[in-house]
Amino acid sequence: MTESRTPVLVVGGGPVGLTLSCLLSDQGVDHVLVESHPGTSRHPKARGVSARSMEIFRRLGLEKEVRAAGLPAEQVRFYRGRDLVDPDYVRSGPAQEPGEGPEHTPSPGLICSQDTLEPILLRRATELAGARVRFAARLVSFEDDGLGVRAVVEDRVTGRPDRIRADWLVGCDGAGSIVRTGAGIAMEGPTGLGRYLSVRFEAPLGEVVADRASASYFLTVPGRGGFMAVDNDRHWIYQYPLGFDAETDPTDDEFLAGLVRTAAGIPDLDVTVHDTMTWRMDAQLAASYRRSRVLLAGDAAHVVPPTGGHGMNTGIGDADNLAWKLAAVTAGHAGEALLDTYEAERRPLARQVVDISTANATTPAGYRIDDELLLTATYRSAAVIPDPADTGEHEVLDPSGYRPGCRPGQRAPHVRLTPGTAGVTSTLDLLGPGFTLLTADEDPRWQAQAEAVRRAGFPLTLRAVRTAGQQEADPGQWARLLGADHANAALLVRPDGHIAWRGTLPADTRTLPALVGTLNCT
Repeated sequence: MTESRTPVLVVGGGPVGLTLSCLLSDQGVDHVLVESHPGTSRHPKARGVSARSMEIFRRLGLEKEVRAAGLPAEQVRFYRGRDLVDPDYVRSGPAQEPGEGPEHTPSPGLICSQDTLEPILLRRATELAGARVRFAARLVSFEDDGLGVRAVVEDRVTGRPDRIRADWLVGCDGAGSIVRTGAGIAMEGPTGLGRYLSVRFEAPLGEVVADRASASYFLTVPGRGGFMAVDNDRHWIYQYPLGFDAETDPTDDEFLAGLVRTAAGIPDLDVTVHDTMTWRMDAQLAASYRRSRVLLAGDAAHVVPPTGGHGMNTGIGDADNLAWKLAAVTAGHAGEALLDTYEAERRPLARQVVDISTANATTPAGYRIDDELLLTATYRSAAVIPDPADTGEHEVLDPSGYRPGCRPGQRAPHVRLTPGTAGVTSTLDLLGPGFTLLTADEDPRWQAQAEAVRRAGFPLTLRAVRTAGQQEADPGQWARLLGADHANAALLVRPDGHIAWRGTLPADTRTLPALVGTLNCT
């Protein structure tokens, strides 16, 4: 058996693994991705793509394609009623309606189901990494010797085993993660909070819901569950709550069609059942995100109740956080301790997301979808240098709402730019792919600082918010976000868009390279 080598082996080709593959390629990291299934998901499971995930897809050049594949923005509503024809229904929107209040992102979230999203991600991952993205390839076993991982992968078509030597192994292989089990990492938290039957079906419901089109239809009759729109026309998912004491799960198509008709409130509805899936609501978190040369991301690291739509998006955020750190370590720009900041930053965030989503699941009056929750993330780790006055007394996420700012650890804020030449319409478009030194105006004194960082071996780009060709759409917005105490400050922004440092022009050109080295744990 021959052995191939790769810096990173990614196990799992769902939304998280495919996003990680795209981000690694974008960072220039050679890697292999293996997925045991022969193709992408056929079932429209996770559907909500949050603003933060859309910003990541924007960076990858995928935002327009994902948005075109999703539900129209006017249908991102949430219906509550006895059935689909209830004249006394209530229909609400997201926590912040488009155009309501200040603009916090250039890329608002949307509904795009997993079976539609995954092929988009797979096409891009394959464009970038080619045959190193391998579906129908199953991880059989792996050994971690502290210097790397030796994995055995089986081609499920030919049955041929391959041996792969990787510097790092990332498990993106879901709640039943083989990688997590093999690494001996336990999951903590309750299971069995609920058990559900998901029925994918076709029925002519477009005209029925024409005056109440929504993304989700929550039924107020106990035990009825609810509907999820795939296209708000003929294609739907019905979520039916199952008890834990049932001897067998319903499989008869006519019985399932009857459940749909009863829940819809239309006795003669023409229903065609395509397939079903049973799933269990759990609320669990991995005891660790890293063990030696093995790292976890997505559902392998956290199982989030779907009540809130944060599970897949939290996993996509994991990929964004981890990709640049793996890139820095494998390129020799950073020490291996940088990978410890992945757990330090992402595990507390997942803890909060699990708790928020669990609380949503037990709220009788329902809950509102917060598209911007993950924008509020503020990191504390060795990869962030806080302001001297920052006490650190804050949670990772702020469920009370997003308030943009320029404090280290926060996501760099969006400021609309005009005239928006060369595809740049937001400050977020100025960032990456390495570290970005972001100044208010073009200043040649910062150029010497940036060149000193690059001479020290760290990739860095110098960008200004205001230039001869671009200005803020709202004059003075950047200064207001920096705050009066930081009027002349520049931001050092990480490849994942989070602020690593805020400060004024150093007197010594050795200062900034040393600071970047500290952030990279060298």
